[in-house]
Amino acid sequence: MDQIDRDIINAFQGNFPITEHPFAVAGNAVGLDEDDLINRIESMLADNTLTRFGPLYNADTMGGAVTLCGMAVPEDDFDRIADIVNSFEEVAHNYERTHHLNMWFVVGAETREQIDTVLRSIEEKTGLTVRDMPKKSEFFVGLILEA
Repeated sequence: MDQIDRDIINAFQGNFPITEHPFAVAGNAVGLDEDDLINRIESMLADNTLTRFGPLYNADTMGGAVTLCGMAVPEDDFDRIADIVNSFEEVAHNYERTHHLNMWFVVGAETREQIDTVLRSIEEKTGLTVRDMPKKSEFFVGLILEA
C-alpha cells in the first residue's frame, strides 16, 4: 500500500460525496481522476487491503431487520465454517474474535422471519449453534482508523 492508497482510506471513512459523479469529486480530493480512484479501490479490494468499500445502512430504520450473531467454531474448522456463513447474501460481515464465541457476524434482511430462516440454515449447514443477539439499544461510535 502506497501513500495514495493510505490517502484514499483516510479520506473516505466518512463524508463520501453524494453527487451525480461521486468518484470524480472524491478523486479530485485525493489528486486522482475518477478512473484512477475506481481502479485503486478495486485493486485494494482484490488484494484484501480493503474488505469492502461502500455505505453502511441502518436496515431496521429502513423497514428491514438486522441482528448480531456469534458462534463457537473449532479453530481447525474456522475457514470452512466462515465460507459457509459468508455464502449467505444476508451476511454483511464476519469477524474472528478471541473469545469462546470466536466468529461474529451480522445478518440483515427484509424481515425478522428471513433472518430466522438464514440462522436455521447456517446451523443446518455447519452443525453449530448460532447465538442470535438482536439489538436492544443503538449507540453510534464514530470509529475512524488511520491507514
